[in-house]
Amino acid sequence: MYTAESVLDFIENLEHAQKREDSYDLVKLMESVSGEGARMFGPSIIGFGKYHYTYASGHEGEAPLIGFSPRKAAISLYVFTGWEGHAPLLEDLGKFKLGKACIYIKKLEDIQEEALIKLMEATIDFLSNRYTRIEP
Repeated sequence: MYTAESVLDFIENLEHAQKREDSYDLVKLMESVSGEGARMFGPSIIGFGKYHYTYASGHEGEAPLIGFSPRKAAISLYVFTGWEGHAPLLEDLGKFKLGKACIYIKKLEDIQEEALIKLMEATIDFLSNRYTRIEP
């Protein structure tokens, strides 16, 4: 769930200067691509936009359309749905590790911005068409 916590306070309290710098850059980029303001989703995810999902199992909830979390080991980018049709968008992304539905990077300069933008746009389109997008 989105909280009332301050995104700027969260970023300023990050231990490493590189993570703070990358976080500010990601906020600008994700706000630009999504057209949504940055908000804290739970205690450690910075999210943009929101959608409501219902799985075949009946489990349902809300999640950001895209987002990131500057964790100690890596920055988790929530910009990938795991859908196989999006796999070709990863080819030019750069240096990353792939999780089930997220991408892990050490620093923002390790990935190609244009490839990341295409991936974010595809993810927003996919989620907006498959689930119910919740407007602010």
